[in-house]
Amino acid sequence: MNAPLIQLISIRFKEFVREPGVVFWSVIFPIAMAWVLGVAFSKKGELVQTIAIVRNNSLPNEKLLDFLSDLEPLTDNFTGDTTGYRKEIINEKLGKSIYRFITASWDSAILMVKRGQTAVMIKESEDSLYYYFDPRNPEAKLSYIMLSSAINQEEFIYETASIKPLVTVGTRYIDYLVPGLIAIGIMNSILWGISYTLIEMRSRKLLRRMIATPMKKSHFLISHFASRLSLSIIEALILITFSWFYFKLSVQGSIVALIMMFLAGNICFTGIAVVISSRTSSSKIGNGLINFISMPMMILSGIFFSYHNFPDFVVPYIQKLPLTVLADSIRSIFIEGSGVKDIYPQFIVLSVSGLLLSYIGLRIFKWY
Repeated sequence: MNAPLIQLISIRFKEFVREPGVVFWSVIFPIAMAWVLGVAFSKKGELVQTIAIVRNNSLPNEKLLDFLSDLEPLTDNFTGDTTGYRKEIINEKLGKSIYRFITASWDSAILMVKRGQTAVMIKESEDSLYYYFDPRNPEAKLSYIMLSSAINQEEFIYETASIKPLVTVGTRYIDYLVPGLIAIGIMNSILWGISYTLIEMRSRKLLRRMIATPMKKSHFLISHFASRLSLSIIEALILITFSWFYFKLSVQGSIVALIMMFLAGNICFTGIAVVISSRTSSSKIGNGLINFISMPMMILSGIFFSYHNFPDFVVPYIQKLPLTVLADSIRSIFIEGSGVKDIYPQFIVLSVSGLLLSYIGLRIFKWY
């Protein structure tokens, strides 16, 4: 390799190390996110629900009176008045569910629903109880089933069912999350590390100065790709190592396939980065363009939750996004045991797309 290219790559690494903020967002933040979300979703669930009860003091319901009489009262710290009731339901497999029953007028209960303080309202009458909730809200439906069973002194369905929580490797939330974090790390590293850097250099007239030197244009752009690829590898290795030690997460599929998808992801987003930065000379416009490209994919591409939650007619389009293809491929290698043959089409699509976009970006690239 030529000495000028080595010097350019060395410069890129030095720029990275001298920016503590970049080190934090690229290395420390993904690990912290994986730890926080992994711990939160791997612990036994503790559901806390507030239920609004609209009382009818003139015509009380006997079942509700009996139910509330056995509950722990909630009192106001200043006045000592009873403001509601509390009930804990503990299950070895499902964890602990806590219900807070707040007595309110009809208008106050409606306001609580509008503010998101409660999802279920219970209106009391002498003969029966009326449950008000959005039937499309799964938490509200679960609360209704549990509460109606408890108030009517019926046995809970989930107590008698043969529940076997999924805790094997590949079925946990952290197994789903970490491959997505690796994919989003590649995207952010390339888009911000290459696009924003080139736009900043153009806005500060540095590209004009560098093009006046004996430097080859190809060496300049290759140095950016090589440095970001190397740093992406380091970031991913740190995250994978941490997840392996802390969450016992391992790669079920082919390591060669993982390396191929990692390289394809870097190539693809490098092409996008070159196109974004090819003509832009304002850092504010560049910031907006990068966010315009990355933010929708961060939300839609199934990094933190499945994109199958979106309407069915949108899913085929989401699956064609570069970040979706990358995240799904890496996830299949991690938890489905996919090999080179399984991810080869995605490797070709991402790599060819990146090379084509890089060629277009270089053709229209403005050096000064």
